Amino acid sequence: MRLLDRYLLRELLIPFGYCLGGFLIFWISFDLINQMSTFQRAHLKPMEIVMYYVVKTPGDLVFPMLPAAWLLAILYAMVHHARHNELIAMRAAGVSIWRVAMPYLVLGFLLSVGLFIINEFWAPEGAERAEAILKKQNTPKGASKRWVRNVTFSNGRGNRTWVIEAYDRQTGTMIRPHVKWTLATGTLCEINAERAGRTNDVWVFLNVKELTYIPIAGAVPLPEFKDVRAIPEFSETPAEIESEIKIGNIHSLRDIRKTQLSMMEIIRYKRLHPEDSPSMNMLDTKLHGRLAAPWTCLVIVLISLPFGAMTGRRNVFAGVASSIVICFAYFVLLQMGLALGSGGFVYPWMAAWSPNIAFSLGGILATWKFR
Repeated sequence: MRLLDRYLLRELLIPFGYCLGGFLIFWISFDLINQMSTFQRAHLKPMEIVMYYVVKTPGDLVFPMLPAAWLLAILYAMVHHARHNELIAMRAAGVSIWRVAMPYLVLGFLLSVGLFIINEFWAPEGAERAEAILKKQNTPKGASKRWVRNVTFSNGRGNRTWVIEAYDRQTGTMIRPHVKWTLATGTLCEINAERAGRTNDVWVFLNVKELTYIPIAGAVPLPEFKDVRAIPEFSETPAEIESEIKIGNIHSLRDIRKTQLSMMEIIRYKRLHPEDSPSMNMLDTKLHGRLAAPWTCLVIVLISLPFGAMTGRRNVFAGVASSIVICFAYFVLLQMGLALGSGGFVYPWMAAWSPNIAFSLGGILATWKFR
């Protein structure tokens, strides 16, 4: 790494650390004040409140804390270099503005990758764990959202429908499951069992009553009773059932915004429901939105670069103000696009990616003219 890169990174990382720390303190303090009455009703202890923010905060980093701190840090660093004529000296030495921005672009890319990992693997689980901490004291001991009643699970690809009286989300145990499916020959099959569970990737049913409806006029199905019935043909997994439970409760834009879904959960649901449905636009927009959101850090570099790099004291502050306004417009258009995509007014990929593409191209063109 060249001496110039080390200097630029040092001048950027220090304000970035201060900005991110300040945003974290402000965000947690503000949320703590608003949630204090909720914590008191739940009778949470201090360590439980600490654990609540430990599992919840990483999901809040994706938006808006880390992008906002990243924006302010870049603007501060660029203003500092411009006010001390360091950018003029770099450009006079033959260093282009794109070369100066290279450390910012690399770090923005790494932050985007990190946010993608947090958004996919930590944020959904963290939101559920935070909700579980809040509701732990409000439910009878041993009863929580671990058990879900009256679960209906459809596998459109396998022509199977499950109706489960009670389902354990932790172990995958089913109480009184009822499964109906159609064979390739048109034969309708039906199973009623007292319990079911998944062992060695195979669904095993206990105390089973099985009916087979042969597509022949006048044929009467004869029930078969078995103590144990293993059906390896049932490819549904507990993870797919979990996706069905979470997505089945989504009926509006408010629900889709509130529910934390990973990309894999949405993909699993779409794999089992290949047919179109009113919620598919919302799910497709959510899928593209979760993929596009982390790259905000890279887009911010491209937006901030031409404005933060303006030389001259007046131009510097005008550039900072312009950059903040443009970034604010970016976030507003992003939310509007996601709403339009969820409503089916535009293509889901267009709703999620258009702000990134438009503002990135605008930043590149402005930087090209500035250079």
